[in-house]
Amino acid sequence: MRNCLIFFLTMLAGTALACTNIIVTKGASKDGSVFLAYTNDAEYIYHLKKQPARDYAPGEMMEFHSWRSDVTGQIPQAKHTYELIGFHMNEHQVAVGETTFTGREELWNHSKFLQYWHLMRLGLERARTAREAVEVMTGLAEKYGYGSEGESFSITDPNEAWILEMIGTGEGGEGAIWVAVKIPDGMISCHANKARIGTFPLDDPENCMYSDNVISFAVEHGYFDPDSGKSFEFNEAYDPSNPANLRYCSSRVWSIMNRAAPSANLSIDYNRGVKGAERYPLWIKPDQKLGVDDVMDLLRDHYEGTEIDMTKGYDAGPFGNPNRHRPLNWEVDGVDCAWERPISTYNTAFSFIAQSRSWLPNEVGGLIWFGVDDTYFTVYVPLYNSIKVIPKPFKTGSLKKFSWDSAWWVFNFVANYCNVRYSDMVKDMQAVQDSVEYFYLSNQDTIDMQAIALLESDKNKAIDYLTEYAREETNKLMKLWIALGEHLITKYNDGYVKNAKGRVEEHGYPVQYRRNVLENRNSVALPVWKEEIEVESPRSY
Repeated sequence: MRNCLIFFLTMLAGTALACTNIIVTKGASKDGSVFLAYTNDAEYIYHLKKQPARDYAPGEMMEFHSWRSDVTGQIPQAKHTYELIGFHMNEHQVAVGETTFTGREELWNHSKFLQYWHLMRLGLERARTAREAVEVMTGLAEKYGYGSEGESFSITDPNEAWILEMIGTGEGGEGAIWVAVKIPDGMISCHANKARIGTFPLDDPENCMYSDNVISFAVEHGYFDPDSGKSFEFNEAYDPSNPANLRYCSSRVWSIMNRAAPSANLSIDYNRGVKGAERYPLWIKPDQKLGVDDVMDLLRDHYEGTEIDMTKGYDAGPFGNPNRHRPLNWEVDGVDCAWERPISTYNTAFSFIAQSRSWLPNEVGGLIWFGVDDTYFTVYVPLYNSIKVIPKPFKTGSLKKFSWDSAWWVFNFVANYCNVRYSDMVKDMQAVQDSVEYFYLSNQDTIDMQAIALLESDKNKAIDYLTEYAREETNKLMKLWIALGEHLITKYNDGYVKNAKGRVEEHGYPVQYRRNVLENRNSVALPVWKEEIEVESPRSY
């Protein structure tokens, strides 16, 4: 027997409830790749692991323990399971991501042991395609029950991309309620903690699958009135909209689609909670095809350049800091308020962009661009799905103790220090970030070709080459980012900024902030004795 608690994610997944996913189909990407971007937003340090392929004897069982409800269970082990990197991608370039939408909490079936992260892992272990993963995950949930809150899953392979949404049947219930839709080629899609599938075809099994009870259960429980004259919508039946969840969740969907397809001119009204506003489509055609660098940019978003730009205004402080301390929903003097919830947030544990390429061997075609901490401040390192060993900095560290050996702590340190003088320091950080990622991207074809050449003669040598590439680049990045942190501390210290010659300069605060201070606290204004007297600061400190 093998207890799935050894899978590290099981111990932590309950904290990862605020995530964002982006899906790019092969027809929407510049080179025919399929991309799945996933941010795992929670305050913890994730240890990336490699799980080898395994064979099992008939009758072997897989045990589960749901630590959230103290429920145990088991299912028959598969005859063969595929190799995984993290819980992100398997050896066949199948990738999976998720965001929790919770939905109707009375449907959370705490008596069942299969959680959403179990299903993600099982889908990757047992499926060679995205469609097979949908079938594995839904088949197991229907047979053994589903013990989590509402969940949206992104599932991709080198040719297809799917969104699967699932919710339980309540205490004492059996099975699960779910619908899965294939994203048409040439389109992109996204989800962010709110169910996204509305109406769906009932007679198109090639592009849509669903549970037998998906509509009847809603009717029986009063979630949908078939006599209303309205079409059944999964999201409104099982995850009803309100101003709070629209602001928190749909703003991110709007921003991704707005940036990828500005010609669509999507209104901000829906995520602002305007009644009767048009819902955002499940997918959209981007104005330009996207590369992995474009997807990175989409993940680094605080609504810059829009009417809800978090780097602007009073709450951004003097240096345009987009980060807001949680809780994001708050009340003061009887008024309910909310900060914006951006895609890029300081409390991201890790994120990745899975890239699947149909024209390359699986050992080379599949990789995850992996980053730790805040997406805005991270660097995405290419880790091929076939590598034997995870670079040590990505499997090191504890939230209880700072460590220069942990990638999360190193990146977290730079990100936190940049908050001191955000608008200035972020430029120094981006110069290094851009140069490193440009190197990775421009070097990718060379690495691919070298690995393919080695594959033709010796598979192990090819995998060793990719493993060493990951180790070497990660270690170089760690040294570079530590040096960046030291540079920032040296350049920006005690409110001063050192110039290129290392001399201290007084840069003070931006003009607009000084205007705001004067408007809100006029006591800062000096009395005027004589108009011709020029006001100067004392020369001594």
